[in-house]
Amino acid sequence: MLATEGLWFRYQDEPVLKGLTLDFSRQPVTGLVGANGCGKSTLFMNLNGLLRPQQGSVLWQGKPLDHSRRSLLALRQQVTTVFQDPDQQIFYTDIDSDIAFSLRNIGVPEAEIARRIDEALMLVDAQSFRQQPIQSLSHGQKKRVAIAGALVMQAKYLLLDEPTAGLDPAGRAQMIAIIQRIVAQGNHVVISSHDIDLIYEVCNAVYVLRQGELVLHGTPGEVFAQRQVIEQAGLTQPWLVKLHSELGLPLCKNEDEFFAAMREGI
Repeated sequence: MLATEGLWFRYQDEPVLKGLTLDFSRQPVTGLVGANGCGKSTLFMNLNGLLRPQQGSVLWQGKPLDHSRRSLLALRQQVTTVFQDPDQQIFYTDIDSDIAFSLRNIGVPEAEIARRIDEALMLVDAQSFRQQPIQSLSHGQKKRVAIAGALVMQAKYLLLDEPTAGLDPAGRAQMIAIIQRIVAQGNHVVISSHDIDLIYEVCNAVYVLRQGELVLHGTPGEVFAQRQVIEQAGLTQPWLVKLHSELGLPLCKNEDEFFAAMREGI
C-alpha cells in the first residue's frame, strides 16, 4: 500500500502540499494532474522519500514511513521514479551497465542481473537498440532505458513524471503499450502529466490538484466531466470528453473506441 495521510509540505514558510490524503493502491493506474506549480513534483519526492513531510505522512504497507536509512532503502526497492528528462537518471554510456547499476549496488548476483535486464528490455521494446551507445539514442529510446532501469528493481509502484513529453505520436503509442504491459504484471503505475488525453485514456483513477490542494478525484470519466472545476485547476477537458459533453457523442475511452462507435452509428 502506497498512500498519503494529511500530508503537508512547505518550502521555507510557503505550503506547497496542503493536507493531502491520497491512495495509490486502489487502482492499477492513477493519474495526477494540475497546472504548473500545483505540487505534483513535490508530491512525487515525498512518495519516494527524497523529501519528508512536515505534517502528516507517507504510508507504506499501511504504516507511516519513518525515513530511516533502512526504511528508505526498502521503500525505494518497491517504489521507483522515472523522471521527465531521462538524462537525469542515465549515467553510463552503455545500456546494460546503466540498467544494472542499482542491482549491483544492492548485491544482486550477476546471473540474476542478466535475467532481469533481458526481461526489462523486452518489456520496453528496447532489444533492437540494446548495443547502441546511450548518447546515440533518441529521447524516446532514452525514456525506455530509464523505465527499464526502474523495472529491474521489480518494484510494485512505478512513478512516471511526464512519460509522453517530447515523444512523437508513434512514441506516445508505444509508451501507452509499455504502461499497459507493466500493469498486466500486477504492478501499480502513478502518472504525473500535462497530457490530459493520456491520463484520460490509461488511468483508472485521477487526482486533480490546485495550489497544493486536492480539488477533485474519481474515475477519469467522473473527473473530466466536471468542466468548471477542471478549468479552475488550469486544465482542459480531454478531446473525447469535449465531444461527449458538447455534441452528445458517445463517451469513449480512446480513439479506437470512438471511431468504432461512429462506424456503428452510420
